[in-house]
Amino acid sequence: MVSDDSPVTRRSYLKATAGTAAVASLAGCAFGGESSDDTLTIAGTVPETGQFSSLGEDLRRGYELGQSRMNEQLDRDVELILQDDESDAQTLRQNLQQMTSNNDVNMIWGSFSSLLVTAGSAFAENQNLPFLGIAFAYEEPHRNDNYEWTYSPFPKSRDVARSTLGTLDLIPEEERPSRIGIWEPNSGWGKEQADYWENRLGEEGYNIVLRETFEIGSQDFSTLISQSQSADVEVLLSNPTPGGGITAVNQMQSNNWSPKMLKFVRGADPSAWWSALEDAGAYALMCPGWVPGLTGNGNQRLRESYTSEYDTEGEYMPVNVGGSYNLTQVALQSVQAAGSIEAGDIQSALRSETFQTVIGEFGFEDNGLPAEGELTAPTGQWWDGAQRLAYPNTDSERSLDFRYPIPPWSER
Repeated sequence: MVSDDSPVTRRSYLKATAGTAAVASLAGCAFGGESSDDTLTIAGTVPETGQFSSLGEDLRRGYELGQSRMNEQLDRDVELILQDDESDAQTLRQNLQQMTSNNDVNMIWGSFSSLLVTAGSAFAENQNLPFLGIAFAYEEPHRNDNYEWTYSPFPKSRDVARSTLGTLDLIPEEERPSRIGIWEPNSGWGKEQADYWENRLGEEGYNIVLRETFEIGSQDFSTLISQSQSADVEVLLSNPTPGGGITAVNQMQSNNWSPKMLKFVRGADPSAWWSALEDAGAYALMCPGWVPGLTGNGNQRLRESYTSEYDTEGEYMPVNVGGSYNLTQVALQSVQAAGSIEAGDIQSALRSETFQTVIGEFGFEDNGLPAEGELTAPTGQWWDGAQRLAYPNTDSERSLDFRYPIPPWSER
């Protein structure tokens, strides 16, 4: 297993970046010809255009850094073929069909959101290829779609609910809020996440004073805001799209209302959150899978590789770089444990091994879910233009003390 926080040496870095450059070149051509038998070939898509395009670059960078690491650690070449899926499931399927037809693909990596990840998973299941997917908290497909090849190294709905409780526990008991409001997107994952929140928080004595459904893509949250205000909601929980989350906060400000704690899973994930809202987006919580402030299992190495490879002035790495890099660590360790690149051998390793990654240590259930209770969903909070770890506590200077409550708009 790989657990390495050692600094990046100049020699290993040059070897790694050379590999990345080769991949970037390959990704831009027509993918003619087949890989050699010794080469591990990985296909995947990222949303570089379309509704999730604000996240595409971060996903690609995490995958590329991981591919470079795999080239260093494995005794074979690793080729990564990535294409733009345009945030569209049909385009994603067409791209994967093209890549697997033109190359001897050994593994597939997912895109962003349950919509795109489940489309990639369905293709991989049909092809009997190992599939790894992040940004995919929805649990129901794991239980209902008879997954044999799909594995998700990512916090799931039950982990998000447990993390929400952990974050609330950070508040002194005498100041802790009790009135919970849930805005439920009209989707399978929306209902699943709302059920987990209602059940887990209700079991712990919290009062669910509001649970209302809204249409994904809605541009008008005024009714939900009015209902939340009337119900005296103190903690607002939802899992909107990034665009929906930004619109909702703008309308909260226009209506002069905000909760004391706001958690928008997936909605507050992208850097576009701060670009669009600036200080109005402060205090918002999210569960993106990885957050600056996590330690161990390669986090230091990841940060050094990222700042060496990419021209960036930001002190805090985008969350989806860490999330996608975490996926590549599982891929690396599964191939190492398998001792081969045969699909069945990698599948066996995914089913049986424990993985150490930048988000923690965990194994998988047979249906591809992270084993229950092993994965803590890191919760980040927007502050001063960056997402920083608020839960769980670590000794990293990149984490922060959870900031609560959100002050009224007039005091911000």
